[in-house]
Amino acid sequence: MEKSKIIFGNEISSKVYNKAVKAKNKHIKKFGDDSNTVYHLSVQENATLAPLIGIKNIITSAGNESIDANKGVIIGNIRMGFGHYRISMAIASAAYSMGYTPYWFDLNSYSETTGGKVIAHLNSLYSMGSRWSQKYSLFNKFYWEPLNSEGFRKLSYNAMDQKVSELMTPIFRELPKDMPFIATHVWPAQAAIHAGMKKVVNAIPDNWPMALHLAEGSIHTVQTPSSFLGYKTLKGMDGKKILKSIPDNEIYEVGHYIDHELVVNLDYDCEKRLSRIKNKKAKRILLTVGGAGAQKEIFAEIILKLMPSIKEKKVVLYINVGDHKGVLDELYEEITELASMSENYFNDWNKTCDFAKRALDNDISGIHVFYNEDIFAAVYSSNLLMRSCDILITKPSELAFYPVPKLLIKRVGGHEAWGAVRAAEVGDGTIECETVGRTLQMLDLMLNSDEILTMLCDNIIKANKIGIYNGAYKAVELATRK
Repeated sequence: MEKSKIIFGNEISSKVYNKAVKAKNKHIKKFGDDSNTVYHLSVQENATLAPLIGIKNIITSAGNESIDANKGVIIGNIRMGFGHYRISMAIASAAYSMGYTPYWFDLNSYSETTGGKVIAHLNSLYSMGSRWSQKYSLFNKFYWEPLNSEGFRKLSYNAMDQKVSELMTPIFRELPKDMPFIATHVWPAQAAIHAGMKKVVNAIPDNWPMALHLAEGSIHTVQTPSSFLGYKTLKGMDGKKILKSIPDNEIYEVGHYIDHELVVNLDYDCEKRLSRIKNKKAKRILLTVGGAGAQKEIFAEIILKLMPSIKEKKVVLYINVGDHKGVLDELYEEITELASMSENYFNDWNKTCDFAKRALDNDISGIHVFYNEDIFAAVYSSNLLMRSCDILITKPSELAFYPVPKLLIKRVGGHEAWGAVRAAEVGDGTIECETVGRTLQMLDLMLNSDEILTMLCDNIIKANKIGIYNGAYKAVELATRK
């Protein structure tokens, strides 16, 4: 069936379909057509994460190892921000803990392919938009927020993506078609279906239903009940029109996609937090920069606010800028004493791992700054650090679903607002603090009173008991079932 013409039984207009075809042809004209190319695949260990969660990369260069179709789970993803990589790592961690080999299949990394070039182009536009939305309020109000909440919500947008994702299929040719395939972005999910993969799970991010994330032919998983109902009914995806719904057994609410290492140690980590609160120990704050490198201005205000408490050893600060060295340089320039007060962990993965392990059971002090040009280390550093932190300060994107007390700052895109709603309702994070003033007010309350942090820790423990954080395991179960 032509997936750009009919989506779950809902017909797409000829106007939208023709526009989708033109979009595909435009990309072919710009980036070439490799539809008849055969890309030979092999496997190599992921140097950063193989020792921790067993990840092996699927590569297009020659290698001595092939894909194990019997014990493997393919994780299809793209680098777009950090969120989709973060979900991929959670799925890989869960799969590895369940006895499977997680194979990393990043369509963006195959830069020689037409699909890889298209994704890199679209990703650069999205990252630019994210940064501009934080600098230009009118751009954010009249374009970025509406695009990320209502524009991507439309069924017509999915029709466009379905056609463009056909360009991403050549890299799939040598993949065993019956292997479990879990996609953490919709493009790999759509491309996998176009390429004839039989066991595709489409792990949908966020908490705001958008047609952007649909990949008919796959099993869709979502993290929350409200998201399930919105996707099930395709509510609002064609104005006020009542659409045909997603059939039974093609969408499941599974819970939050969380790494095995965080879930299995959750009670212990919360007990350590509660002990630090009770014994008036320094509170540990993890400040993370998102994948687009936006929100530097908010981070600067937070760091300046914390400086006196850090000097008095009432607060310990972790700053993970990921692979955004430019953001760190700007922070150093704006906060003159930051560099001299910081212990640096730059492109030193062993040092980062050692610190994260030491911080679990030992007193620490000062400012610790993490930067790594390796994308896997850049993202996974936050996973290692959040176990020993007391407060994670982040925008309400994928980290909003993680089982750690969170102070949620201003969103980047309207869809992220619903991540904050979910965290606030589960009770493991704050409401969204849309301004610097509200952020600093909430930070004061969390640092100078035990009430909020104690409540968040207690709620994390309760949520874990009912399986809120088991989404990664369930996604693997759906992909690997007979």
